[in-house]
Amino acid sequence: MELTDVARQFVLHWGEMGTAWGVNRTVAQIHALLFFHGRPLHAEEIAETLGVARSNVSNSLKELQAWNLVRTSHVLGDRRDYFETSHDVWALFTTIVRERKEREFDPTTRLLQQLVEQPDFERESPDVQDRVRETLRFMESLGSWSDEMLKLSPSTLEKVLRMGASVQKFIRGS
Repeated sequence: MELTDVARQFVLHWGEMGTAWGVNRTVAQIHALLFFHGRPLHAEEIAETLGVARSNVSNSLKELQAWNLVRTSHVLGDRRDYFETSHDVWALFTTIVRERKEREFDPTTRLLQQLVEQPDFERESPDVQDRVRETLRFMESLGSWSDEMLKLSPSTLEKVLRMGASVQKFIRGS
């Protein structure tokens, strides 16, 4: 498949952003291609379009499936697996946030909890204990908040995001 100039720019930029987010460039480009194109593609078509090795596409698709960002579909009369992603940007956003929280944030919170519960923790200086406990409280609060935000409908979440810093008016009571 030949990419339009707009599609090429989108895919290349998404790949560059993926590296900034800690994601392999090809993984991000494949996701961008599937999102932009809007229809299921088979691995050979992805490899040909992006000019990458078929093995790289296969590994990248496995990673995207592990992140719940790509699912397999089938076309009647074709034995190949086709791959697609959600067209809903809010669904993609919540999936990414949920997956990152589970993989990165939650393990840190669990480690902090384990550290605080260790008998040796009491041997640390009081200021170290305070910093670690405060970090744990912060992580637990942020984790609870993000869990609540992930339960919101896309329209409600969009309203919350639009409120931004203006929410402080409600908190201050003005």
